[in-house]
Amino acid sequence: MIPVPFDPEIAPVLEAMAADPQPPLSRETLPQSREGAATFFPSAAEVIGDLAIDAEDRVIPGPAGAPDLEVTILTPRGHSLDAPALPVLYNIHGGGMIVGHRSWETARLVELVAELGVIAVNVEYRLAPENPYPAGVEDCYAGLVWLAENATSIGADPERIVVMGGSAGGGFSAAVALLARDRGGPAIAGQLLLCPMIDNTNSTVSSHQYAGLGTWTREANLLAWECVLGEELAFSSDAPAYAAPSRATDLSGLPHAYIEVGAAEPFRDEDIEFASRIWAVGGEAELHVWSGGFHGFDMYAPASEVTRAALAARFSWLRRVLRLNP
Repeated sequence: MIPVPFDPEIAPVLEAMAADPQPPLSRETLPQSREGAATFFPSAAEVIGDLAIDAEDRVIPGPAGAPDLEVTILTPRGHSLDAPALPVLYNIHGGGMIVGHRSWETARLVELVAELGVIAVNVEYRLAPENPYPAGVEDCYAGLVWLAENATSIGADPERIVVMGGSAGGGFSAAVALLARDRGGPAIAGQLLLCPMIDNTNSTVSSHQYAGLGTWTREANLLAWECVLGEELAFSSDAPAYAAPSRATDLSGLPHAYIEVGAAEPFRDEDIEFASRIWAVGGEAELHVWSGGFHGFDMYAPASEVTRAALAARFSWLRRVLRLNP
């Protein structure tokens, strides 16, 4: 299949990556891909620099019978517990549910805290294949429950929580929203789903267009779903909805969704369909498909025009959903 072309301003990023190829992602190369994940990216203090933001690492309870979770909390400096509570962003990192670390997305969250004056909580979760479904999503849900129950202790407003994440983190965020609805769990004001990984079947046109192309290829996605769900369910329409939210038969009663995806990436079609299905049951969703955007373009090409446009749209949606003054 002929792929949609990449935006010419950001295409050189992919060309540079191709000039320095890394071993293809596989079960055998996963340890190498994970090596140094927590130290390769700058620390929170280095990312924050001179910005008036405080960072704190905490250990919180995991799901029943499971290990504790690590979170990083970013708070506007000087925010007092006596002051009006701030909205809070609960972030889940990407990495296909098989690689990654929350430090990957510190810069994204620091920018949001600085721009909007909110609190951000960045959670770590167990990775597949060592910890297949439901370990990762249950970790993410346990972190949300902790946040809702302890929001006031960090100066946050439990009635203004947005779950968010990119790629696998976007998929987990959609799954957490489903769990919260079905379990009568924490109220969520919105779900910010950035190029979310939600369809395990890999059957859409866009999922075939990017075999061997881009920052997250069809081949990597097939591996990831097999690691998470096992061979029997990896690409099956019978997979659990809390693993692959596209499998959910009922998308009613969910918090307002912001869904963003590039036009030139594997998840384009599944994300568009997810927004359409939310609208079909009378739900609220805002969909942005960025022309020429490859998977995670905002993180790989932060100074590009398409990234500037995408950030402006995200900020606008968050201000509206969280009832923030412009």
